Amino acid sequence: MPRSGWQWRSHYLSGLAFVVVGTTSIELSEAGHPIQLNFAARAIAQVIPDTSAKAELPKANSFPTQEGKPEFWLPSLNEEELETRVNDAHQPIELAQVPEPPSVEPLPEPEPLPLLPPPEELLETPPAPAPDELPGELPETITVSAFEVVGSTVFDEETLAAATAPFTNRPISFAELLQARSAVTQLYIDAGYVTSGALIPPQTLEDGVVTIQVIEGSLEEIVVTGNRRLNSSYVRERLELAAEPPLNVPRLLEGLQLLQLDPLIQNISAELSAGLRPGTSLLQVEVTEADTFGVQLALDNGRSPTVGSVRRRIQVSEANLLGLGDGLSIGYSNTEGSDGLDANYTLPLNPRNGTLNFSYGTTSSEVIEDPFNFLDIQSESRYYEITYRQPLTLTPTEEFALSLTASRRESESEFLEELIGEPLPFPSLGADEQGRTRVSALRFSQEWTRQESRQVWAARSQFSLGLDALDSTVNENAPDSRFFSWRGQGQYVRLLAPDTLLLVRADIQLADEGVVPLEQFGIGGQQTVRGYRQDFLLTDNGALLSAEVRLPIWRVRDIDGLLQVVPFFDIGTGWNSGSEDPDPNTLIGLGAGLQWRQGDRFTARIDFGLPLVSVDSRDVTWQESGIYFSIVYTPF
Repeated sequence: MPRSGWQWRSHYLSGLAFVVVGTTSIELSEAGHPIQLNFAARAIAQVIPDTSAKAELPKANSFPTQEGKPEFWLPSLNEEELETRVNDAHQPIELAQVPEPPSVEPLPEPEPLPLLPPPEELLETPPAPAPDELPGELPETITVSAFEVVGSTVFDEETLAAATAPFTNRPISFAELLQARSAVTQLYIDAGYVTSGALIPPQTLEDGVVTIQVIEGSLEEIVVTGNRRLNSSYVRERLELAAEPPLNVPRLLEGLQLLQLDPLIQNISAELSAGLRPGTSLLQVEVTEADTFGVQLALDNGRSPTVGSVRRRIQVSEANLLGLGDGLSIGYSNTEGSDGLDANYTLPLNPRNGTLNFSYGTTSSEVIEDPFNFLDIQSESRYYEITYRQPLTLTPTEEFALSLTASRRESESEFLEELIGEPLPFPSLGADEQGRTRVSALRFSQEWTRQESRQVWAARSQFSLGLDALDSTVNENAPDSRFFSWRGQGQYVRLLAPDTLLLVRADIQLADEGVVPLEQFGIGGQQTVRGYRQDFLLTDNGALLSAEVRLPIWRVRDIDGLLQVVPFFDIGTGWNSGSEDPDPNTLIGLGAGLQWRQGDRFTARIDFGLPLVSVDSRDVTWQESGIYFSIVYTPF
């Protein structure tokens, strides 16, 4: 094969030197500018430029040399052409940015609690019982030494004794005897047990002790009407929890409020009436179902320019697929260099909102960004997850839940197929000799949200334990599937004035040792630090703080439109475990955006971010110019 101008010299590819061996056979080596290469789902390479002639490669996440690998042939390139391709190539190469599994997705942006209808609209209760009519002839007074209250499971003996104490150890009339019974009934009414009451059964007075019988109310039946596709048991079982005997109206009302907040239900109302048996009630519930089918179209520039920053996405969802309250969501997204598909199915397990979720996602990617596109770098990534989630505390304003996820993430990378006729494994950080990365992990999460009329708090904590299981990647030195990390996320939303919101977000990850790029913390881009390209930094550990204020500047009430200006401030820092940190390792962005909302179906936003920490950038995409946009339309 002719030499075609190749000489014994190095041609620098942004830190990767193609060193000619002999004439045309080459091997990859570490040389030139310092480079941190992260070959995995989010990014292949993060280049850190250095003008020093004696610059060294950072030890962490550097390009691994492959000793003993067969040499391969590379078609000749004119030296000037090669230099043109690689000039200014100081940006990350993203190979396969797999969709984030649900277990590691950022917290959704919370919204203030919607207004609930007045309690009297949710639940109509029976009128208070009329006072007992006294007999025409009242007996003489009696002296009661004590009242024995039987049948009560709500109050202890001391509370009941205190209620009847004014009527003991003195002569009382029959009317006062009834007042003692009414005092016990009033205890129940004050505590919300309006269908419970006390009576004095026929008895013979012995030793001055009078027995008061308590009949605690219960539900005889729950009748659900108005539902079409939603199974009646979905509503009935949740109300049965709220109506456990003895029947408590505030607790029942809370159960109705939870159903009113359920996205499957548009409206719910109930009527409580007397049952056929004493102490029982009938609950008649009327349900209006919500529209559970949804389609969402989205366009943004939130992907890495390496695979094409402009992303198109469509998501189709059905929140009540089989009438069980089970939800199915399927989404497809693509850029110029990637295609992704993800699916989620959630099955309710119990009336306490315990769920089982199955998730799957796959992404195929190719590097399209100069100067790396001629390497024909391809990758495939997938994730599989099974999650059991169970709320332990659930009220209309607060929820605390635990979840356990079995997670599997895979990726494989190859390159040079077009150049040499067959693909070669791409030497990714932490990958095996075939360019594959397999991560099996258990993730234990704790989630808490508190919603009030003017503010919302949300927090999530997640512990991830990587396992040597199911043929996961295990290496002697490099990061692999064995790891332990913790990630904490928090959000605070405050309604400062009508249509004026303060939003504060925080995110942190700590890892005990180096992790594969699939598990690393990304900093930079539309969702983290604006003013920089997507995932400009990928590190084992990281912290992020972001704040923005949404200020209304124009309202169009006829179409329910609102234009807001959104000043923001973002800061993020990253560091590695046991290896050198990137330089710089902190990014700071400041800027403002414009957001247009039209009802709950259309949102468009554009942000302009100014980087306050200088980094090398070619400014060839909107991201690197600090411009981000997103358009979301929900026709159904």
